[in-house]
Amino acid sequence: MGPLRGLRVVELEAIGPVPYCAMLLGDLGADVIRVDRIGGSADPLRTLMGRNRRRISIDLKHDAGPGLALRLVATADVLLEGMRPGVAERLGVGPDACLAVNPRLVYGRMTGWGQEGPYAHRAGHDINYIAVTGALHSFGDPDQVPLPPLNLVGDFGGGSLFLAFGVLGALFERSRSGRGQVVDAAMVDGAGSLMTMMYEMLRHGWWRDERGSNLLDGAAPFYTTYATADGGFVSVGALEPRFYAELLAGLGLSADELPPREARESWPELRRTFAERFAARTRDEWASVFGDGDACVEPVMTLSEAPEHPQLAARSTFVEVGGIVEAGPAPRFDRTPNAMPRPPVAPGSDTDEVLAEIGLSPKDIADLRSRLVVG
Repeated sequence: MGPLRGLRVVELEAIGPVPYCAMLLGDLGADVIRVDRIGGSADPLRTLMGRNRRRISIDLKHDAGPGLALRLVATADVLLEGMRPGVAERLGVGPDACLAVNPRLVYGRMTGWGQEGPYAHRAGHDINYIAVTGALHSFGDPDQVPLPPLNLVGDFGGGSLFLAFGVLGALFERSRSGRGQVVDAAMVDGAGSLMTMMYEMLRHGWWRDERGSNLLDGAAPFYTTYATADGGFVSVGALEPRFYAELLAGLGLSADELPPREARESWPELRRTFAERFAARTRDEWASVFGDGDACVEPVMTLSEAPEHPQLAARSTFVEVGGIVEAGPAPRFDRTPNAMPRPPVAPGSDTDEVLAEIGLSPKDIADLRSRLVVG
């Protein structure tokens, strides 16, 4: 099931962006084998991003650990790792060692700063990566400090998605050349790429380098959020004139009695007027008012409410996996549809099965276990 069926991915234990990338590939049908450290992390995220995995535990610091991992790599199409530059090499599972045993391997590397440059070995988190690319500066109220948009832009948007994109690009190239290669995915690179449209608008003078003063950053009264009578919120995205006309109709307003929306100096007055109207009804009442039109007004749902939204429910955007409600596989394919995600398993659950697949006998496996090479 899924377009990546038959593809084997080896995922070296990491946090955040690498597990999410591996989850996406697994959702599309890849056979993902995660290599956990023996006695490693408690893996608190495994109940969600850890789905669709088989899991083995190998001590890569044991003399026999790297060689065992390379036997697994020799059977793989893709390897994913998220260590600081040079760490995989010191452990004996860097690109040179892996490509030596498997020249067709696509070796995916995920870091925040990249594999080279003055910051390559520096620690960092999503908030730091989006800070230096100009993205963080663009989020939040102009009179307050910038607000991080969760860790969606650096870790997952600029990291996981670009790593998956790079891996699939390298696999396509391999289908012609027969050779693997290294994919260097850095969150700063991905986050910078995600800001392309804003940099283009800035270049043409359509974007001000000031937070909270632009068309898409919450300053425009027709592209922002408003509080409702019950403490909820609605999102308004009435950019186009015909959508704006529907917005005014739903609010019971006439364009003739309002200042022109094209004039930025009119935005504060328009925003106050819209805020007063939205504050008069509850969130769900407004959802009913705008429910059948194209005003681009939608309720702001909480995490708990989102799975019950009628459109998301109709598409099964969220599914139940092992008793847990979580986002389902995306995107979708008509000829090779994705299977339902498989619930996560504990570290080491599939050690014997995977080692047997790469040619080890029960006696070999028992010996490795007795020497604490595997767990």
